[in-house]
Amino acid sequence: MDKPMTQDPLVLFMPSGKRGRFPRGTAIIDAARELGVYVESVCGGRGICGRCQCEVQTGQFAKHGITSKAENISPLGAKEIRYAEKRELKEGRRLSCSAYIEGDLVIDIPQDLQINAQIVRKADDGRIIERNTAVHLCYVEIDEPDMHKPLGDFDRLKAALEKDWGLTGLTVDFAILPTIQKVLRQGEWKATVAVHRDEEEGRARIIAVYPGFKNEAYGIACDIGSTTIALHLVSLLSGSTIASSGTPNPQIRFGEDLMSRVSYVMMNPDGRGALTDAVRKALDELIGQVCAEAGIDRRDILDLVFVGNPIMHHLFLGIDPTELGGAPFALAVSGPVNANAAEMGLDVNPGARLYMLPCIAGHVGADAAAVTLCEGPHRQDSQMLVVDVGTNAEIVLGNRDRVVSASSPTGPAFEGAEISCGQRAAPGAIERVRIDPETLEPRVRVIGCDKWSNEEGFSEGVARTGVTGVCGSAIIEVVAEMYLSGIISEDGVVDGSLAARSNRIVQEGRTFSYLLWRGEPELVIKQTDVRAVQLAKAALYAGIRLLMDKKGLAAVDSISFAGAFGTFIDPKYAMVLGLIPDCDLSKVKAVGNAAGYGAKMALLNRGYRREIEETVRRVEKIETALEPDFQRHFVNAMALPNKADAFPNLAKEVRLPARKAAETGDGSEGGRRRRRSRG
Repeated sequence: MDKPMTQDPLVLFMPSGKRGRFPRGTAIIDAARELGVYVESVCGGRGICGRCQCEVQTGQFAKHGITSKAENISPLGAKEIRYAEKRELKEGRRLSCSAYIEGDLVIDIPQDLQINAQIVRKADDGRIIERNTAVHLCYVEIDEPDMHKPLGDFDRLKAALEKDWGLTGLTVDFAILPTIQKVLRQGEWKATVAVHRDEEEGRARIIAVYPGFKNEAYGIACDIGSTTIALHLVSLLSGSTIASSGTPNPQIRFGEDLMSRVSYVMMNPDGRGALTDAVRKALDELIGQVCAEAGIDRRDILDLVFVGNPIMHHLFLGIDPTELGGAPFALAVSGPVNANAAEMGLDVNPGARLYMLPCIAGHVGADAAAVTLCEGPHRQDSQMLVVDVGTNAEIVLGNRDRVVSASSPTGPAFEGAEISCGQRAAPGAIERVRIDPETLEPRVRVIGCDKWSNEEGFSEGVARTGVTGVCGSAIIEVVAEMYLSGIISEDGVVDGSLAARSNRIVQEGRTFSYLLWRGEPELVIKQTDVRAVQLAKAALYAGIRLLMDKKGLAAVDSISFAGAFGTFIDPKYAMVLGLIPDCDLSKVKAVGNAAGYGAKMALLNRGYRREIEETVRRVEKIETALEPDFQRHFVNAMALPNKADAFPNLAKEVRLPARKAAETGDGSEGGRRRRRSRG
């Protein structure tokens, strides 16, 4: 009688969800790699690095049809016992190079594994990035020289890499060759080789060789903003953010906004060099700061990822940005850039590699690509709007079927530059505003003090800094509050008749202003300030509406505010102002420095590099300046919140002032559809 056929054990890897059947006795690490599950290993299965740790989940997993038992994995082996004695192997964890499949299993691959306990992880947003880095550390033990086998030291190193790691066709930076013999002898014929391979089918490159066993490597993820540079030091092996630092972009001294910097380059023969040197020097200093904070050597930085808007992108790479100063806004390079970091004047490991994400269009840069990678509108079934608000707002809208993008010239009003009492966010700046609709009296909150101005302890809280100006988030709130309290009309005109009711309404020539703060200095919101905000928000909203038109959308399903400024915007007030279209407020969120996080994703997983490269190729770029409907949308958006578009979701949350029965002025039917807001 024939024996019944038995299937090989079924193994499910989490969190990837990949599964497959493998013969009993298969090493967990081999099963993972066959399925394309990334498992870190430096020592090549010798059981000394501890990077390949995994956890067995026991129980009945009905959803997956697996019953995972502790006895379905081999008992602790000699390598694991030795590792546990010398280091630490937490209860329930195994070394996947030394643990073997004996039955059905559910295996969890920890994505936040941290081996070096002396390094303290910096707080970040808590998301775990599945790792598949471009840089991999490979420990090898090399045959010693033999007079009967006259093979060079480097050739024997390559032979060991092929034998232990299956690496063939390796290239090497020439600068490494003169160091090989010294390094191998220093390590007593044991070495750790840093291998860089970005694309799976691309040739691998040896970028560094260390004597003996090395169990850590680092990378840099950086967002080069036109105002601020934010840089993060990241462990390539654990995925942890080890240290972070930031600095104002020193290019500001050449021009506050992007176009003024382009003008500086055009008008000064050495302008491009001066701006490039300034940003590279600042980056090198930041790298020094994070390395000093973490107590690591600069030479241990092996991979760097940078993002920035097109002009920052070009200037960092040493490219003249003049062509971006006017139509057709031609990029010198739009695809991803791969280079040696030393070519950019950065003092890191001489073999360290640098990657810059692709730019989407002439004014939608690698930073917008990184935000897109982070938030993932191209992964959604619903319609997601992503807005990075700055001097030049970058807008991405879409879902998995189609993504469109544009930029909109909002100007520096939201950063305070065009506001008479405006300033950048710093201690002493007003960041929150509320106005009593009956008395028209304001109350404010100031950066550096957690009290409102009408609360006890406020005066003591601001004694050191004073109240010095109004930053971007408060600029949005004060104009929105002025509208909600009736101080300004839907057209943005300050109602001078209210001067009889409140001494906060002050006449200035032919117009009126609102006295926000009595003190030194006195902070006044002028009619010209309101108009500057209207112009900025109308430009942004018009750009968004053009993208909605291109996709045939009457509404969006969710909105993400990116960037430092977006972090502090109250979604309700942004909608009252008409900065963004109507949406369920619970689906509007601030996502912080999403560009920097997107850079970190590309640093830790080369698969994300391929994802964003493919996504950028599919994104449809809309040039707002060439769209005939831009002016119509812009005119309608000058009103608060909008002359033509309804805001039913907002009206459920906020009592909006009654609308005038006036037409839009452009003959559109939109202005005649809706006369009064709900609520």
